[in-house]
Amino acid sequence: MLEQDNRNKWTQVLSFVKERFSDGEEPDLDVVLFLIGVRELGQPPKRKSFKKDEKMALMHIAICRLLVPYGYYKLVGQDEDGWPHYELQKKLPFLKPGEQSILMKEAVIRYFEEEVW
Repeated sequence: MLEQDNRNKWTQVLSFVKERFSDGEEPDLDVVLFLIGVRELGQPPKRKSFKKDEKMALMHIAICRLLVPYGYYKLVGQDEDGWPHYELQKKLPFLKPGEQSILMKEAVIRYFEEEVW
């Protein structure tokens, strides 16, 4: 479970995302990861929406970017379409689903503190 301070910060992240990007629906971790992926892509979408495989790729970009400060990934460059590519630097630890969620939420909070707010 997230510490109280991080629970408050996570609520702030969700409020920030909801105010700017939601049509009234409550955002969740997947929505936040998708938006971070879009931000890290650094280019406006060529269409109004992304295909399912592109959405998955954007979430993967977000996860890799979020785990860079922990030493798990390193940005190695961009492809010809401008999509960032990361390389695994060290094996990820085995985490139970709840532990994965906590790690990602803490990483999102860190990202927002360093990159967004």
